[in-house]
Amino acid sequence: MLQKISAALIGSFLLGTGINGFLAPYHLLDGGIIGIALILHYYFDFPTGLCMLVLSAPLFFYAWKYEKKYFYNSLNGLLLSSLLIDWLSPLRQHFDVPIFFSSLLGGALVGIGIGLMLRYETSTGGTDLIAQILAKWTSWNVGVLIFIIDTIVVLVGMKTVGLTSFIFSLVVISVVGVMTSLTVMMPSNSLK
Repeated sequence: MLQKISAALIGSFLLGTGINGFLAPYHLLDGGIIGIALILHYYFDFPTGLCMLVLSAPLFFYAWKYEKKYFYNSLNGLLLSSLLIDWLSPLRQHFDVPIFFSSLLGGALVGIGIGLMLRYETSTGGTDLIAQILAKWTSWNVGVLIFIIDTIVVLVGMKTVGLTSFIFSLVVISVVGVMTSLTVMMPSNSLK
């Protein structure tokens, strides 16, 4: 249990840092619920973490009803990541990294954060939760499933962020997918 809480805390911190330090300053998107929450933040100035929490509610209702293990394992990840994303929002003014490097660094931090949580059977909920359930039903890698869902969300968000941010958002989700997969598949002794 301590490992799950530690993974959720560290993963949420990495996620909040990646989003606020590198994605939000350039209006870059991640995919899934995080991406939808970022679109709502860019368009309406709603708090990103709070939007994640609200948007994840129907998925958590499903998990509560049909996949209790995923519900319990993801609840702390969702709450911590939502809280830290909003709490770390002042980082948006502190990093000055060119957009290309920002998309790489932001994608890497988000991907490692998500992968770390998934590795210890927790997540931010949202589409990570959908991907976990789909991975259970199929033989697909959870990182690949997240990448597919993320691509759909970024395509939907293109009109909100514009062409340049859209192109670099594709870099973000590619890096997130790769880093999530690598982190999930890492040998156990390399994380100790």
